[in-house]
Amino acid sequence: MNCCILGAGAWGTAMALHLDRCGHAVTLVPRRMEHALEMASLRENRDYLAGYKLPHSIQIGCEIGPVLMEAEVIFLACPSKALRALCQSIQPHLESAWQLKLALIMCKGLELESLKTPAEIVAEALPGVACGVLSGPTFAGEVAAGKPTAVVLAVGSDCPQAERYQQSLSNTSLRAYLSDDVRGTELGGTLKNIYAIGSGLCDGLQLGDNAKAALLTRSLNEMVRLGARLGGQKETFFGLSGFGDLVATCSGKWSRNRGFGERIGRGERPDEIIDSQKSVVEGYRAVECLHKLCAGKQIDAPILSVLHAILYDALDPKAAMQQLMSRNLKTE
Repeated sequence: MNCCILGAGAWGTAMALHLDRCGHAVTLVPRRMEHALEMASLRENRDYLAGYKLPHSIQIGCEIGPVLMEAEVIFLACPSKALRALCQSIQPHLESAWQLKLALIMCKGLELESLKTPAEIVAEALPGVACGVLSGPTFAGEVAAGKPTAVVLAVGSDCPQAERYQQSLSNTSLRAYLSDDVRGTELGGTLKNIYAIGSGLCDGLQLGDNAKAALLTRSLNEMVRLGARLGGQKETFFGLSGFGDLVATCSGKWSRNRGFGERIGRGERPDEIIDSQKSVVEGYRAVECLHKLCAGKQIDAPILSVLHAILYDALDPKAAMQQLMSRNLKTE
């Protein structure tokens, strides 16, 4: 299978290494020309995934057009806020991309302006190309190292060869599970980043394991309820793209969203943290998107609301936790 990965962050680079181990033809296309030249020379992505050598069987592309001419599957590995622009850069080359069958989304989050999911954006921008989503607990360093990983491959009815792609993505270190719930899979991947920020707040405030366990339990409850109200299948949120990703992102030291929350709990300002680092914290924008979405649909989401107040209204994190603890008592 000829694969093209558009976006050379940590996750896109890790997927390139995995697909190469599966025996596929792989081209990795960084966003910046200077990044592409550096990776081609050093055979390493020192900006986002240092320490993992790229074999020469992985090609480094500099332009989208020539790469798309031979690609059967494209992996969209940019941050969610850059997805529409990436799709627009693909549009002029669709006519010559005669082998292109499937676009797989690897980012997690909604578009702030429209509140649309990545799959909705791709369906608008790339008509005629089947669209799917790859999601789940996928720390890039572990995927790059070939450590055991399981993912969800969610595809719609416009992808008639779903089982073939499932087999093509799977090997002895990575196992893909099929789902037909594209929307639920995307919402799970978005919501877990939000609650990972809350998990990090517990760490930064040194609230202890009891508090963190309670917050994660109630976060899962809120995730399932919100996800179902917003159009996902309830069962999806108990799977890899919901509960599985929540566990990994809320506990892993590598988690950018958990680390972001921890720094806020220690007294740093959210906007200063965002401005100071190269890697994207998807949960920051996701909080704003989901807060707007829930407000428009009059959906009660107490944990989401408190996190939004901390990030966007300068609510003191300690006072926020007291708000959650002092809510009316209820049955579980």
